[in-house]
Amino acid sequence: MLAWLRPLAALLALATLVILALSGPGVRFNVFSYRAGLDLFRNWSFYAAIATAAVALLTLLIPPVRRRGLLLPVVALLIGLAALYPSHAFTSRARSLPPINDITTDTQDPPAYMTTARAYPGADMARPQPAAYPDIVPVTLAMPPAQAFAKALATAEAMGWEVVGRDADTGRIEAVDSTKWFGFKDDIAIRVRAADAGSRVDIRSKSRVGRGDLGTNAQRIRAYIQRLK
Repeated sequence: MLAWLRPLAALLALATLVILALSGPGVRFNVFSYRAGLDLFRNWSFYAAIATAAVALLTLLIPPVRRRGLLLPVVALLIGLAALYPSHAFTSRARSLPPINDITTDTQDPPAYMTTARAYPGADMARPQPAAYPDIVPVTLAMPPAQAFAKALATAEAMGWEVVGRDADTGRIEAVDSTKWFGFKDDIAIRVRAADAGSRVDIRSKSRVGRGDLGTNAQRIRAYIQRLK
């Protein structure tokens, strides 16, 4: 009588996997908007995972249905439970970080972009950054600016970024990086200046879409600084 629960559990498990699998590539290849992709990843995959786990559990709890075999409902249950994690992690991280997406080592005088006019938002963006990312600070290199610029440029290229602007005379570099899953384009500005101890390197990373970035820009700056040092 309730034999339909087994195929339903399998169908829901498959739908959950498809939703998650399409959320990123769909945005990356312009099949749908980034808002739709985020909604699939954060909300619809969560609802589908809950439904999958509930139907699979119900299948395991009803003896006549359970006697038809445990493998399918158990696999569906595991898929449902595992699929809850991405949405939960996304939401938890979004709540734990301020909704800012323009991160820089110098909030008072952030590096300017060379190929695009992207004004720094100012106090609204700068005020919450120190508490959220206290380690995002300028880098001092014990070498002259020309050498530091060459090192900063080589490091940007080693990161796999697309360098779209460079000016050794002013010590400015601009690059673009894409996030792994959704393919969001983020703009990066690097500035090299003379300092008492040699050279000072500042970096700025900004998302093109949305307001929050789940810490992506700060992570990118950290990775760059670590490699630069």
